[in-house]
Amino acid sequence: MQYFIGVVPPDEYQRRIVAFQKRWSNNRLYEVVEPHITVKAQGGLTLDLDWLDRVKDVCESVPCFRLFLTEPQLFGNEVLYLGTKSQEVVELHRRLVNAVSPVPELIQQYFELELYTPHLTLGQTYWGMTESELEEMRYEARTDLMPFPTFVVTFVRIYREMEPNKYEPFKDIQLSESLTEL
Repeated sequence: MQYFIGVVPPDEYQRRIVAFQKRWSNNRLYEVVEPHITVKAQGGLTLDLDWLDRVKDVCESVPCFRLFLTEPQLFGNEVLYLGTKSQEVVELHRRLVNAVSPVPELIQQYFELELYTPHLTLGQTYWGMTESELEEMRYEARTDLMPFPTFVVTFVRIYREMEPNKYEPFKDIQLSESLTEL
């Protein structure tokens, strides 16, 4: 069983993303996990949950913030995603990684710290799509998922792997009540 921590877009936009993902019959990503932006990958999030109090402490000290979703982009030819604009999400990621303290090999494996690029994955070859389908999806996302929303992040969501390649919400942790310049 594994865990990771993410930020979720508003419910209405989440439903829009899932409906968009389902238009490609080979896309199995929506069956794995709901649309999210990972802020802390699996590394160091152990089954004993010793890390959970440290994650709560970080969240209690981080104010709510705005996150902007942006144009679809590709990692190579394998992953299509919506980009993000938010220095605060990068800082939240850094603080969570430092609090959990995974070994350097796991930081590298999960593209954390200086390798971190916050994003919301739409489709991926690993989850069934072809490179040409990703390119088609990228083209259609530019219009079908517009306008790309801005939303206020008020909590993080911890996901737990319930069975191989099937993650479900485990726990939501609120951020500090104070808001940065909204």
